[in-house]
Amino acid sequence: MATGMYHDPALARSAKADPRPKSAVSTGCGLAGLAGMAIWLTIARTYGLDGPFAALVNIAAGGIPMVLWAVLVDKVYRNPTTGVNWGDPRPLSETLDISITKIAGLWLTWGGIAAVYAICRFYWEGNFAFAMWCFQMAAPALFVLSVPYVLWIDRRLENPKDGAFMLGAWLLGSKDPINEAAIHNHLRSWTVKAFFLAFMLAIVPPGFGAFVRADATGILTNPVALANWLITGMFMFDVAFATVGYILTFRPLDSHIRTANPYAGAWAVALICYPPFILMGNGGPLDYHPGTSDWTHWLAGHDILLWIVGAVLVALTAIYAWATMAFGFRFSNLTHRGIITHGPYAFTRHPAYLSKNLFWWIATCPLLVTTGSLADAARASFLLGLVSLIYYVRAKTEEKHLRADPDYQAYSDWMERNAPIPRFFAWVAGKRGKAEAAQA
Repeated sequence: MATGMYHDPALARSAKADPRPKSAVSTGCGLAGLAGMAIWLTIARTYGLDGPFAALVNIAAGGIPMVLWAVLVDKVYRNPTTGVNWGDPRPLSETLDISITKIAGLWLTWGGIAAVYAICRFYWEGNFAFAMWCFQMAAPALFVLSVPYVLWIDRRLENPKDGAFMLGAWLLGSKDPINEAAIHNHLRSWTVKAFFLAFMLAIVPPGFGAFVRADATGILTNPVALANWLITGMFMFDVAFATVGYILTFRPLDSHIRTANPYAGAWAVALICYPPFILMGNGGPLDYHPGTSDWTHWLAGHDILLWIVGAVLVALTAIYAWATMAFGFRFSNLTHRGIITHGPYAFTRHPAYLSKNLFWWIATCPLLVTTGSLADAARASFLLGLVSLIYYVRAKTEEKHLRADPDYQAYSDWMERNAPIPRFFAWVAGKRGKAEAAQA
């Protein structure tokens, strides 16, 4: 079996013979955003700028360089997947009725989202109050600017009659056939954006402030302090990149939502990982923390082990943040916005889920409990196992959605042949050896 794993003919293929499918986002795009955020963080730490508005500036500091890179270097507006024909815009008279209908659909959608926010008290408490303040400030400009934007883009779209148009046509009582599937995809897409953008904006300021305010005194000599500070920073970058992704959904940038996951099971397993539906939070049915402690408790007094485990946890968090950064400004749950094949996605299809779950198992050590009870240890391990199972199901439902795109199928097939982690699991399961025997 070792021979089958380490001397597989696929490993001998050259990149030219079996190239990795092209990624929808370039490596440079994410690095541009990272550089912009790093510059602002340096300024923020130097001058003590740790408030919520400074956190919003960090979002802009990452988003603007990524957009500039995408437009000036990658020239994403030329991608055929934008659905935009820049060379021959139609006369406004031909698209005016379409645009008015689409604006009606958009405004109906936004009005519905506003109604949900207004009704649910959850959105006006705690950190979510800041997200609602952001939306209140942005709403007037969003409604006003949507008019010239739609009038402008519809003249250039190959198919301007999208889901927003169909919803507007339904609202206005059009006698033409209504594409209900397009409406459903439109509503799912905006539900994703409304739900997750509110959550991201709620957690942006706390993470940013914690990283900027952290006292660096003696941090290089304390493995726990250094690990916690770096982990806080990694999560801050992850949230910042994700927030940019939920904001910048535009066809000219080829970052629009092509499809939102149509499977109810996918929505269920995703939403239970986030408030207010979260099941594994404090006091939730899948809360595995009672009776446990963390790695710093169990390794207290063992400095070498603290350094080693701290480094492992930082590395896992870095992979998690890297996985989000690889999306550039296209990150989004439950959607298809182009297939990412570079960065950590060249090693495994789900680097964020894998690294996140490994982090929880190592950091929590559920088999070790402060109560000394075997029942508590078994309970904590079982519940954390269920949490990992949820993320496994999330991965599979995402794959089910993306497999409708031939680009994802090509990427998935390439991963099976070349990526180390899928090949490792295939080797463990004995599938690699069976495939070689069949070929022989």
